[in-house]
Amino acid sequence: MADVKKSTEKAPAKAAAKKPAAKKATTKKPATTKDTSEQRTTRAQKAAPLKAGATKAAATKTETTSDFKDRALSKAKSAASQGKERTGTAIENLSRMIEDSAKTIDDNVGEKYGNYARSAADAVSSFAEKLNSKEVDEIVEDAREYVRKSPAVAIGAAAVVGFLVSRLIKSGMDDNDA
Repeated sequence: MADVKKSTEKAPAKAAAKKPAAKKATTKKPATTKDTSEQRTTRAQKAAPLKAGATKAAATKTETTSDFKDRALSKAKSAASQGKERTGTAIENLSRMIEDSAKTIDDNVGEKYGNYARSAADAVSSFAEKLNSKEVDEIVEDAREYVRKSPAVAIGAAAVVGFLVSRLIKSGMDDNDA
């Protein structure tokens, strides 16, 4: 029995000496692998809801952009229609003023110059009629065609209009300062 006890006592001592070394090596590898797989799984689970949310946000953004574009186009067309009506009225008034001044020009300068004023009034009046008879889309298309046919004249006209607008703005700012 003593021999049996000695052999059992020695065996656990050897086994105990081997276990901690084996445990350390075994614990490090599975723990690292386990932690990594848990992190990957967690990341994948977190990415899925973000991706779904991003898709919804992109769809909402597209709808919002489309809605915004539609509202902007609608407002622009409305403003253009109002501007067209005002411009037509102003041009008709200008035509009447030129026609009225033609008689005065006849008396002061001569009938020849009065006829020039009348023909100018007729040209302005016919332009006002054309402007009032067309829709905004037709006017825009006519402008595009004109620019395609003679871009140099269009650039010159844009420069003149820009100059006039800047002068109007500057005079408005001068009036506000006074």
